[in-house]
Amino acid sequence: MLNALSVDVEDWFQVGAFETVIARDDWDGLAHRVERNSDAVLALFEAANVKGTFFTLGWVAARYPALIRRIVDAGHEIASHGWDHRRVFTMTPDEFRADLARARAAIEDAAGEKLSGYRAPSFSIDARTPWAHSILAEQGYAYSSSVAPVAHDHYGWPEAPRFAFAPLADSGLIELPVTTARLGSRRIAAGGGGFFRLLPYRFSHWAIGQVNGEEGRPAIFYFHPWEIDPDQPRVANAPLKSRVRHYSRLSAMQGKLERLLGDFQWGRVDHVAELQKATIQ
Repeated sequence: MLNALSVDVEDWFQVGAFETVIARDDWDGLAHRVERNSDAVLALFEAANVKGTFFTLGWVAARYPALIRRIVDAGHEIASHGWDHRRVFTMTPDEFRADLARARAAIEDAAGEKLSGYRAPSFSIDARTPWAHSILAEQGYAYSSSVAPVAHDHYGWPEAPRFAFAPLADSGLIELPVTTARLGSRRIAAGGGGFFRLLPYRFSHWAIGQVNGEEGRPAIFYFHPWEIDPDQPRVANAPLKSRVRHYSRLSAMQGKLERLLGDFQWGRVDHVAELQKATIQ
């Protein structure tokens, strides 16, 4: 089973957890660690002999075009993560179009190739944004991986399908929700990020095994470059819950990733999306 391996390329200060205490206007004055951390991810993938998809902020691509070229030259997919991590449900349809266009221009200019994939910051396509998939199709995207089909205090669309689906009747666009597992009648988040860092490795191994084996579907897994950087700056004035989520077990993340990459088969999201088209009625 080919599972989808993805990296959301953003710096430590660009996360939703800190959006109320770090202003976007201050970003350029902060210590940038996204290039060194993304290079560490590239080395991790090379050592494991895997390819993945790097959902990249346009803001990052505009400042680090050489990083984007290194990602492409290593055989990974470059895709869009929007311009500056604004969640989709905070934008109007016209603002979303503008965000997509600005990000695409910066990423494609750096990468030297066309984009086919998009992931919304914080999986923020949900029931509040019934227009979002139509705009992605209008803009020529082949797939999106922007839905978290769970209930969560930060994001989530619990009524959405758990696996690949066609959100539009008149388009070939497909949506690949981030992975969830079943625990009795409950859906539980199991697609990476903070859940992967904070929970024991055996939980993720069980969840991906359930999705691959019992349900015959690929996992859609993600993490961020800052998650393998335990020495990143601390934001003392962030809410306690945000600090706990962001900083806990950073030192354990790389070892857990190395184990995961060896235990399952991984590939680019566009390749998994193409395989999943046949499952959609």
